[in-house]
Amino acid sequence: MELIKIATAGSVDDGKSTLIGRLLYETGALKTDQIQHIEEKSTARGFGYLDLSLATDGLLTEREQGITIDVSHIFFSTPKRRFIIADSPGHVEYTRNMVTGSSTAKASIILLDARKGVIEQTKRHFFITQLLNIKHIIFAINKMDLVDYSEAIFDEIKATLNDLVSKHGAEGVTYYFNPVSALLNENIVSKSEKLDWFQGEPLLQLIESIPIQNNKIKDAAFQVQYVIRPKREDLHDYRGFAGNVRSGRFSIGDAISIHPSGRRSHIKRIEKYGEHVNVLESGENGTLLLADEVDASRGDSILREDAEMEQGKSINATFCWMQDNPMSVGDKYWLQQGVQRSLVKVKNIDAKMDLEALEDKPTDTLNLNDIGKAGLALAQSIVSKPYVKNPALGTFIMIDPNTYNTAGVGFIESL
Repeated sequence: MELIKIATAGSVDDGKSTLIGRLLYETGALKTDQIQHIEEKSTARGFGYLDLSLATDGLLTEREQGITIDVSHIFFSTPKRRFIIADSPGHVEYTRNMVTGSSTAKASIILLDARKGVIEQTKRHFFITQLLNIKHIIFAINKMDLVDYSEAIFDEIKATLNDLVSKHGAEGVTYYFNPVSALLNENIVSKSEKLDWFQGEPLLQLIESIPIQNNKIKDAAFQVQYVIRPKREDLHDYRGFAGNVRSGRFSIGDAISIHPSGRRSHIKRIEKYGEHVNVLESGENGTLLLADEVDASRGDSILREDAEMEQGKSINATFCWMQDNPMSVGDKYWLQQGVQRSLVKVKNIDAKMDLEALEDKPTDTLNLNDIGKAGLALAQSIVSKPYVKNPALGTFIMIDPNTYNTAGVGFIESL
């Protein structure tokens, strides 16, 4: 059964946790004791309904405040598909959490409160889905029960969203618009009589049918994490390069080159968990043994010779800044992409996104939760590609050299 990861986003109190709790409840993913806990808490609070938001807000502080702080990964399944839901916080100050939670999602559900319509945080979340190149965006207009299931209000919100998409939407993205009431289970699992004017699929059927685009990227890149040299007589000549396939696939006999040395060889053996295999696919860990005695060490890349990779000592990227200390011109950080690492210096900051107007504005710093464009000078070159061409090789993190905290995440535009 295929698996799909879906990111959720929305402003505070738009009902993300209730929506996910509803999906868990209706698909039988909640255990008996969980349902009992929800029933007891709902009764204690005087609710005449099940507060299904309690199914996802796992931290005590979150439950007490009625908010979601961190990204939660929630699993459930139906007879047609398995799901991972990345539930991101709605507060503006936790925008960075949405970037990390959504980075590997195939689809995104952006919730809106039907009473509020499109607000700045909706635009912020929409922009992040475009930045992450997510191909399926579902706008779930929630709390339709609080606007008397009005078709006119839904149409007005949809028109505003369509205008947003027409001006700022990326190519190749499919957009869906669904009116729902997560609290009352209207148009979530089955068609709603109260929303009989809506001709589309209920939300659960929609996410069951979204096509999953398989990874067709051919650029094969393997990052060396460890060189295996057993000190045993029977393995005297053994030299294996253990690591992770960041992109593409490797097979026995493939001609390869080592970065940064440029030395060439071909693969004579592939091992995975100690067993001989013929192929290593993207995302898999394994060990490559080469036909020639070539040097490589942790952080080096093994590239299949037909890979159209880019190398350079400068990067232009879009950043989402994640720490209180701002990014300024002249600042130094560690850039890390997998096990590739280089000391970098910020050489220019061009602009940051005004998420109300959805346009770039000049700036000389990026502050916490800002999204902006900047250029870096690298102490040593890395093997990479622009994010739109290869997401696995087009992202990196920035590490503060003083605190070793993650300072920001970057999406490469050019090298």
